[in-house]
Amino acid sequence: MADLPILRLADVELTFGGTPIFTGVTFTLAKGERAALVGRNGAGKSTLMKLVTSHHEPDEGDMWRQPGTDVAVVEQEPDLSAFSTALEYASQNTEESWMAEAELGLFGIDPAADPATLSGGQIRRAALARAFAEDPDILLLDEPTNHLDVPMIETLEDRLNAFPGAVLLVSHDRRFLENVTTTTLWLRQGKVWKSPRGYAHFDDWAAGIEAEEEKHLQKLKTHLKEEHHWLARGVTARRKRNMGRLAKLHELRAQHARQRALLNEAKSTAGLSAESGDSQSRKVLEAFGLSKAFDGLVIAKDLSLRILKGDRIGIVGPNGVGKTTLLKLLLGELTPDTGSVKTAQNLTVTYLDQTRETLKPDDTLWEALAPSGGDAVMVQGKSKHVAAYAKDFLFSPEQLRQPVSALSGGERNRLTLAIALAKPADVLVLDEPTNDLDMQTLDLLEEMLSDFDGTLILVSHDRAFLDAIVTSCLVPMGGGKWVETPGGWNDAARQVPSLVNRTAAAPSKADKPKTKPTQAATSAPKRETKLSFKDKHRLKEAEEALPRLEAEITDLEAKLGDPELFNRDPEAFERISKRLDQARQELESAEEDWLAIEALKEELASKS
Repeated sequence: MADLPILRLADVELTFGGTPIFTGVTFTLAKGERAALVGRNGAGKSTLMKLVTSHHEPDEGDMWRQPGTDVAVVEQEPDLSAFSTALEYASQNTEESWMAEAELGLFGIDPAADPATLSGGQIRRAALARAFAEDPDILLLDEPTNHLDVPMIETLEDRLNAFPGAVLLVSHDRRFLENVTTTTLWLRQGKVWKSPRGYAHFDDWAAGIEAEEEKHLQKLKTHLKEEHHWLARGVTARRKRNMGRLAKLHELRAQHARQRALLNEAKSTAGLSAESGDSQSRKVLEAFGLSKAFDGLVIAKDLSLRILKGDRIGIVGPNGVGKTTLLKLLLGELTPDTGSVKTAQNLTVTYLDQTRETLKPDDTLWEALAPSGGDAVMVQGKSKHVAAYAKDFLFSPEQLRQPVSALSGGERNRLTLAIALAKPADVLVLDEPTNDLDMQTLDLLEEMLSDFDGTLILVSHDRAFLDAIVTSCLVPMGGGKWVETPGGWNDAARQVPSLVNRTAAAPSKADKPKTKPTQAATSAPKRETKLSFKDKHRLKEAEEALPRLEAEITDLEAKLGDPELFNRDPEAFERISKRLDQARQELESAEEDWLAIEALKEELASKS
């Protein structure tokens, strides 16, 4: 028998300043249920959390909690300044101080620690310990993995999976959501859709909802002007983009491995003379015997590293190992104790650190993107209309005149990325870029980075993001030693088990090694070795569509690049923008068909 609900919202409506936030929110939570709360930026996720804690009261509808229900909240920025020790803070809302002490120990915090000496990650862990020590019936978590390293994220996953109460959590960390949630709440258009399955199944479920809505709209044949489709979640398009990005990433990783093998072979057989060839011109950065230590902490010891054009390197490892310091050593912002770093001539580096670029709250979004004035912004050395570039980052034309102070946290992060990514760069360096980003912006960032043809150096604890973006990882081995592993996070964790220092989970089907075919398999009937008529037709259509769509996209992008188009003819700007989105999706679909059939041709050829 399923647990009875301990929280129920029915037809809840809420309005702020004349703007409706919720137009009819209905859902329940029961003990043992761990719900992911997802939705585009500005949908009202944080406001919904405050409704649950009674910080806000609904204008209409009913909100019911089972009598005696305790609610604990882990805030994004906990304040420990009023407490003399971590234990005093963690035990504030419980009479059993031993529970707080035990939870602090689990999260690696000394109970006697002075809160004033704790880092951001330690403060977050202390807040988690306090929440669990309260033993609440409902636990609310808002971006709980921010500032946590992977081992601590996995500790939190274990703690949540064993938690008997109800959990409602907001997080940008997709792998974390997949590992802990049992249900999903999708907040969109002022209402909540609920799936009885966890976030791992969200994309397929949400795509089904959107497909049904699309069919309904087609049947009605209405021309209702709703929010632009590119401002919505866009799950269906996202899945298509992910497939294309995945194929591209696999090719990048294979290319990266081939390049490394060739370089290693050349180094072992031809000595230094081989480095004067083509590979030399592709060299972006090289470290020679790099060593650095601070107060006994060895950041790097005799590190030699070569980074080539097109490399996508993720610097991973637990907090405190010196990832950001290593980054600054490689960029020349810190002087090594021994060794040196050589960079290519005229190298342009764009560096987005954890603090992000400061935005002026009184500036409009337009002024932030084009601080020198005018209607155009320089994007990677090319002029583009401000409205067109803002649209690339999911901002509507109506938002361009809004002050930065009116933007939500996720929108400000999106704007910061837009400013940084507009700068032309040979090397793009991102330190924890996914912190505080919503899912919508994460998807956008992944797409833009997949199209970036320069070199990428990335520091992140986001496992799914690393798997989707990087071609290799730089992994700490202890004592200042680092090793480069091919592939993403999962590949690094398999090759260096100490990276997570936990018992490895059972491999998924995709991770299991391929076994040799059994006798029964080898004696099976011979499979078809030629493309079917249907596949030949698909291949022909794809080959005809690719150049046509590429030419159309180029033409549409040129039209949108006209700085005067938006002012001269806003309707034409909107019409061209919509067709450009559609053409890009058609191109991605054609590319996927072509890739799939080409892969099938190779497979059939190998069997002939």
